[in-house]
Amino acid sequence: MLGTMHAWHAVERGHEVVHLEREAEARGASVRNFGLIWVGGRARGEELATAQRARELWQRIGERVPGLHFRANGSLTVLRTEAELAVAEEVVKGDEAAGRGFRLLDAAETRAVNPALRGNHLGALHCTRDAAVEPRAAQPALRAALEATGRYTFLPGREVREVIGSSAVRDDHGRVHAGDLVLLCTGAWTGGLVRELAPELPVRRVRLQMMQTDPLDEPLTTSVADGDSFRYYPAYAGTALDALKAGQPQGATAAEHRMQLLMVQRTDGGLTIGDTHEYEQPFGFDTVEEPYEHFTAVAEDLLGRPLPRIRRRWAGVYAQCLDTTRVVHRERIRDGVWLVTGPGGRGMTCSPAIAETTADLAEL
Repeated sequence: MLGTMHAWHAVERGHEVVHLEREAEARGASVRNFGLIWVGGRARGEELATAQRARELWQRIGERVPGLHFRANGSLTVLRTEAELAVAEEVVKGDEAAGRGFRLLDAAETRAVNPALRGNHLGALHCTRDAAVEPRAAQPALRAALEATGRYTFLPGREVREVIGSSAVRDDHGRVHAGDLVLLCTGAWTGGLVRELAPELPVRRVRLQMMQTDPLDEPLTTSVADGDSFRYYPAYAGTALDALKAGQPQGATAAEHRMQLLMVQRTDGGLTIGDTHEYEQPFGFDTVEEPYEHFTAVAEDLLGRPLPRIRRRWAGVYAQCLDTTRVVHRERIRDGVWLVTGPGGRGMTCSPAIAETTADLAEL
């Protein structure tokens, strides 16, 4: 998605783009995610500003590219304990609450906003700025719009093996592609050519597990998170969160796998649910069942009903800056050659704004 959004901004500014993709179709974190445009939890400063700008760009692009299935559905972080309620109460009193679209709902108001949430809870933190797109459909839809301009060429199954000077690359078919600017958006790929070009690349790889259900027979009108999300997003830091961590430790499975629950309904009615965070390499080649049992138990508690059958389970890997306060690692390797990687879990949310900033810096 990061590469596709760089292509979008270049074409929008009047340039021609040749887009090389290692796979026949994107298969990495850009399609193995929730499709969330997640503003509420972002750290104040550059990260929040980037997410807010990206939210504007997603809506604008979505109006032109219906195949993204952009929807300003907002999110609810459901509160099941007094400690979680205290975090939400502190957050809505913050000086950035209005800009993030925060408001605190009681249990009845929560069910009015999202009637599918019929489980036991005290209320929810509503973030009206959050939104969603369809991750599996987004890149094909964007590419179709780009190809319609006549100034975009997509070449799948081409791995860049060499950067030649400041204006060309050689692919693994031996073909040279020349231009005025080379943008390397390498995703979770940190070896090979990437290591040669940036041997001290300050990013790490993170592995996650997720799942998707058969269609739910009613709308999930918002994206949904559980209170463990407070532990993982910097916007919620404060004395109430410190008290929650001290007095309400995560369960063993959630703590071991560094879990939070996020849940988004797809256009076919299915629910995408996750996720875990694994940092120590080498990563396992298999998925483990305990996180899925935890996801199911929490989701069913929020919904107050059994989940539909689980249709898919998967793992994914993304690249994240070692300094997690950084939005992305952007490096000019040489004149005319830029490497952009490491947005971590912010990639889907922030990619339009990250790409816009690169375009500005490269004076496109």
